[in-house]
Amino acid sequence: MQEVTPGVWHWTARHEHIHSDVSSYYLLAERVLIDPMVPAEGLSWFDEHGVPEHVLLTNRHHDRGAWQLRDAFGCTVHCVRSGLHELDGRGPVEAFDFGDELPGGVIAYEVGVICPDETALFIPAHRALACADGVVRGPGRDELGFVPDEYIDNPEETKAGLRDAYRRLLGLDFDHLLLAHGDPVIASGKEALRDFAGPG
Repeated sequence: MQEVTPGVWHWTARHEHIHSDVSSYYLLAERVLIDPMVPAEGLSWFDEHGVPEHVLLTNRHHDRGAWQLRDAFGCTVHCVRSGLHELDGRGPVEAFDFGDELPGGVIAYEVGVICPDETALFIPAHRALACADGVVRGPGRDELGFVPDEYIDNPEETKAGLRDAYRRLLGLDFDHLLLAHGDPVIASGKEALRDFAGPG
């Protein structure tokens, strides 16, 4: 567990289904988890630092360790309405819509394109933007990129649509980019996303 910017904790853990490490985040004062896995330190870390109350998902595939954390702490799990079908039968979930304000003052923005429920979570209190699968950062790489083409329908069309979506989000006031796949980009996240999206 590493505090990457005051009040925002980041960790990685191995995702057994995709066989790679993924990133999770905890907004400590807000008691909000984003796309969480159970950290290597175990659930006891939260007992010592502050028990979570909410889990926010950036898309339907990112429930990860949400149910284990819910069972341990009674967290409410939140997913955008268009992704709820994937979670049917896994546990109770609170639906939200794009444009809604979520726990912790987080605001949900539509990315779409790669899947209908692809969401960006804007976190004004921490000047951060959390992204799902539309933009990633490979191991040992500084620059942002896309997931491999084999995981994208109509790769070139989808990439163009994602660039358009992220260009729209550049109007938000953020410094940090919290990636679900790859290390976060701290302080220069907006510039990194602008370079990734390219000119309109």
